[in-house]
Amino acid sequence: MLTHGGDNAEAYFSFNGKYASFQSNNKAWNLKCDQIFNLDIEKAAKDSTYKPEMVSTGKGRTTCSYFLKDGKHILYASTHKGGDECPPTPEIKGKYLWAVYKSFDIYIADLKGNITKQLTTTEGYDAEATVSPKGDKIVFTSDRSGDLELWTMDIDGKNQKQITFGLGYDGGAFFSPDGKKLVFRASRPTEEADVKEYKELLAQGLVAPTAMELYTCNVDGSDLKQATHLGKANWAPFYHPGGKKIIFSSNHHSKKGYDFQLFMVNEDGTGLEQITNQSIFNAFPMFSPDGKKLIFSSNRNNVGTRDTNLFIANWED
Repeated sequence: MLTHGGDNAEAYFSFNGKYASFQSNNKAWNLKCDQIFNLDIEKAAKDSTYKPEMVSTGKGRTTCSYFLKDGKHILYASTHKGGDECPPTPEIKGKYLWAVYKSFDIYIADLKGNITKQLTTTEGYDAEATVSPKGDKIVFTSDRSGDLELWTMDIDGKNQKQITFGLGYDGGAFFSPDGKKLVFRASRPTEEADVKEYKELLAQGLVAPTAMELYTCNVDGSDLKQATHLGKANWAPFYHPGGKKIIFSSNHHSKKGYDFQLFMVNEDGTGLEQITNQSIFNAFPMFSPDGKKLIFSSNRNNVGTRDTNLFIANWED
């Protein structure tokens, strides 16, 4: 257990495996909504009182951080240029919704929290960025074309290019270990009522992430394939170090709906295997660069609270 209180999520290893960037809204750290932190994994594992360094500005809301290969910079998405306050959390009775705030842009900061570059300036949602294993490319999600699609860009923000085009929410993309492919989650509404609802919610800056499957494609968007056909919400995918399997979070097995466990599956959707069975929320798994560790978020060990904390475990194939 690496954190102790609040909601801590999207912890992703640095390229040397010693640190992890993550987001937290821990009230004990005087946070009103998610901000980005740099976690020293060894210190966090030994000391439950350890407080990691904040990398984001402390203003607005942030999400989706990721180390650059130099180990000296972290990219993340933030709404701080749209206002100092946390943007409101959406509420529509009877629906679980995510907000896709138009004020999200992607920034690079050094480890002291100084923003060194703004990578996106286009009007609309730009977030969910991750870095290729070679450290030269970034994949991210943007709604600048009118739908939530995957885009790629160079590490300096140049050559921004749309690579997915299907109606629905494409997001949470990660590169394969060789940097040639992507895995991501996507909703693909086809029924008239579902398409109508998706478009209406998106016009309000909202998505209902309750029906998503995993897809793979080449980095240029070619050879798009659906990897899962499980139903419900399958998301937070990450490639196994071998490059042929995908670990992810899913509630497809659950009768209640809100019971997310980690699963692993082959790229072609065969060989489904359940990895976790403890607690009712396990997500955001990522393998360490050497493949020996797995970091993830879980609400286990939260002593009856709603806290979600970060955990690290040894991985054995």
